[in-house]
Amino acid sequence: MSISRRTLLRNTAALGAFAGAGLPHIWIKNADLAYAAGGEIKVGVLFSLTGTTAIIEESLNKATLLAIEEINAAGGIKGSKIVPIVEDPASDPATFSEKARKLVVGDKCVSVFGSYTSASRKAVLPVFERQNNLYWYPTLYEGRECSKNVIYTGAVPNQQQDEFVPWLVKKFGKKFYLIGSNYIYPKEENNYCKKLLEKLGGEVVAEEYVPLGHSEFSSVINKIRSTQPNVIFSTVVGDSVVALHRQYKAAGLDPEKMPMASLTTSENEVAAMGGEAAAGHFTSAPYFMVHKSPENEKFVEAYKKRWGADKVTHFVSEACYFQTYLFKQAVEKLATSDLTPPNIRDAVKGQSMIAPQGKVEIEPENLHTWLWPKIAQAKSNGQFEILVEAKEWLKPVPYAAYPGQSCTEKGLVEKS
Repeated sequence: MSISRRTLLRNTAALGAFAGAGLPHIWIKNADLAYAAGGEIKVGVLFSLTGTTAIIEESLNKATLLAIEEINAAGGIKGSKIVPIVEDPASDPATFSEKARKLVVGDKCVSVFGSYTSASRKAVLPVFERQNNLYWYPTLYEGRECSKNVIYTGAVPNQQQDEFVPWLVKKFGKKFYLIGSNYIYPKEENNYCKKLLEKLGGEVVAEEYVPLGHSEFSSVINKIRSTQPNVIFSTVVGDSVVALHRQYKAAGLDPEKMPMASLTTSENEVAAMGGEAAAGHFTSAPYFMVHKSPENEKFVEAYKKRWGADKVTHFVSEACYFQTYLFKQAVEKLATSDLTPPNIRDAVKGQSMIAPQGKVEIEPENLHTWLWPKIAQAKSNGQFEILVEAKEWLKPVPYAAYPGQSCTEKGLVEKS
């Protein structure tokens, strides 16, 4: 037994020496062929179908699956079909992490499309960085992140606020009440808002955060009455958006005098709360369902045909849709034997397409996306009226609130 054990140890050591000489590259290469084995390319679809953010994430799941179905119906990617593996992380960051690991390690997905909240993105990020896999994140978010394992297709603060905040100050006044859900995204967005307000001579009369899923806003409404802001700047998400709007209306507050200005209220939340509760309030985003373009007409028609005539599209579902096509474009540039997450990341740099909102492009420097800012007002019919539309697309600057830092292809750079 002792000889066998010594032999085993010697063989193990020898195996380690071969590994150092590069043999694992051969094994990994062969393993990577599984990413496109049998004419199939497996991807993960990781959006909450239950829980507090399912109100929005369920539509992200639908938009992603629609794009996959369209691509497959048109012949797939160089003859290979995209196979979506759908998981429900139930609006829970810990479950997001668990499901992400299953998709990456267990299911060998070459990419995963997922997340709405930054809390869930932060929860899965270690999985993708440790496994060197690729996560496609479609949501507007706070920036201040620089990862080589995430493709960011939603807006960052400069793409939503640079025009929005000055417009609100000019139209309504300089007193802002900041209300958000209690996690990193609202706090960072409000940090950027305060920097813009400071330049404009504005004033924050209050800043408050409520738990995810919060539904009782009577104390917030009372504080709004007492502080009398010109603008209620909202970064509340999920079911809480519906509750806040309904209670605002029930309290008899007037959006003509004191509107809510949101970065997170889309057609989807408006459909849930009812058009009357949303009417008169404002949202800044790169996309609205009413945007006029042939690409958007096609998207809206296809979405309604697939998921129901009563369904709506919005600025995160649109990003889910076009990022799936950008994935296709990147994979088309690669040989089957080269289909790995890092190679897809490198192939998507600089990729562009005409999305429903207009031309979008992945910025090679930071893996974020050039987008088209818009400001719109909600109407009682459940749709928005676009009031301001950027004349040019806007470069993503994920560290706009931190001028001493910059996200580059080499990683985060601290400027002296």
